[in-house]
Amino acid sequence: MTERDMTDRRDLATLVDKLKDARVLCVGDVMLDRFVYGRVDRISPEAPIPVLQIEREIGMLGGAGNVVRNVSALGGASTLAAIIGDDEAGAEIKALLTEDHVSTTALTVHKTRATGIKTRYLANTQQMLRTDHEDDQPIEGKVILKIIEAAKKAMKTCGAVVISDYGKGVLVPDVIEAVIDAARARGCPIIVDPKGREYWRYQGADLVTPNRAELAEAVGHPVTVESDIIDAAKSLVVEYDLGAVLVTRSQDGMTLVTADGAVTHLPAEAREVFDVSGAGDTVVATIATAMAAGASIRDAAALANVAAGIVVGKVGTAAAYAGDVAIALHHQEISDAEARILNLDQVLERVQRWQRQGLKVGFTNGCFDLLHPGHVSLLSQAKAACDRLIVGLNSDASVKRLKGDDRPVQNEIARSTVLASLEFVDAVVLFSEDTPIKLIKAIKPDALIKGADYAVSQVVGADVVKKFGGKVVLAKLEDGHSTTDTISRLSK
Repeated sequence: MTERDMTDRRDLATLVDKLKDARVLCVGDVMLDRFVYGRVDRISPEAPIPVLQIEREIGMLGGAGNVVRNVSALGGASTLAAIIGDDEAGAEIKALLTEDHVSTTALTVHKTRATGIKTRYLANTQQMLRTDHEDDQPIEGKVILKIIEAAKKAMKTCGAVVISDYGKGVLVPDVIEAVIDAARARGCPIIVDPKGREYWRYQGADLVTPNRAELAEAVGHPVTVESDIIDAAKSLVVEYDLGAVLVTRSQDGMTLVTADGAVTHLPAEAREVFDVSGAGDTVVATIATAMAAGASIRDAAALANVAAGIVVGKVGTAAAYAGDVAIALHHQEISDAEARILNLDQVLERVQRWQRQGLKVGFTNGCFDLLHPGHVSLLSQAKAACDRLIVGLNSDASVKRLKGDDRPVQNEIARSTVLASLEFVDAVVLFSEDTPIKLIKAIKPDALIKGADYAVSQVVGADVVKKFGGKVVLAKLEDGHSTTDTISRLSK
């Protein structure tokens, strides 16, 4: 990496800290992504098809919903202007948006239009079937006016606007034109995730973000080499009065072509690609959040390239958290141990990923001040009860309240680093409360493990875990090991 590259990445790292001040409006098609997991043990006697024994279901925000979810992950605030049906799926989308701290004030509830649902059926992580339940007819009349007015009202407090077009009928030409005109009048950057060939609908946008296939469709001919891509992007900029075109090129990175003729190529950041689902949403969300925070279009694209490199290394429609992006930008050769020390948002994202893979998640907690063989035995038994083990670690302030002013002996950074270096610990998350009940309610572990010096009725969170269908495991304790006794012997 050159000295210039290092300086640029430090500037982008500074930009990450500013994302929390950004507010983004996203207008577009929202849907519910539903994942149904199970196992296949037999073939149906009725037809030569597998029988899926359903074990669990997960609902996630899809379409424009995934854009605002990514904005939230980066620390920004967002509002979604979209249409949901007056149905169970619409209510679930609203609840998921609220959970991700996305404003729902611009949502329009349509009495007769069904909320879009994409349902994926998976057995042992292998997708067997996808079903789509949606109404993609173009909206009209009063509904158009409602969404335009909702978008204009929300725009007053936003620093950037995203048009997330999935071709499901919400972004009719009248809506797109009105949103672009209103944003330009306010000096608000407009970023478009496009659909189809009719780019005249996006006339005047600051940035359009097609992938290679979408670019070829837009210009009506193949774009196989880099010069083709640049020429095609330039033609769109000129023809439709665009500020820039950012072409996402999968393993080949991204190419940004701006109205001044400048071309910037951003090499792919990902070391391993597991799943490209939702990567385009991450790119759009990151650019919008960065520009709302005052970044130039080039810096915003560079930051989006880093974020995209993170999400394609995850399974399923994932989000890049600000902490993930900051680590990547600092270009640290972080050890596996450091990579396992997470905040709650990162832990929940990882739990979701593990559960999609059919893995059982375990949780245990403690102060783990001076790690001794008793701790190691407890953690080893905890890992034996699950596939992935999360350790909740009391913060320094929490330890002090529980153990006294002379504790902890080691600070939380040292304790978490030592814990995370153990091969049977998959994640460490700090908590500042006296008990880990908040973590347990959020994580919903399949197994809760504590030492056998507790009765099940005394284990914090036991009732919560049982309610979710999990189990409580009491690990055998190793005699003769105690942090308090060790400190006492040292003091003598």
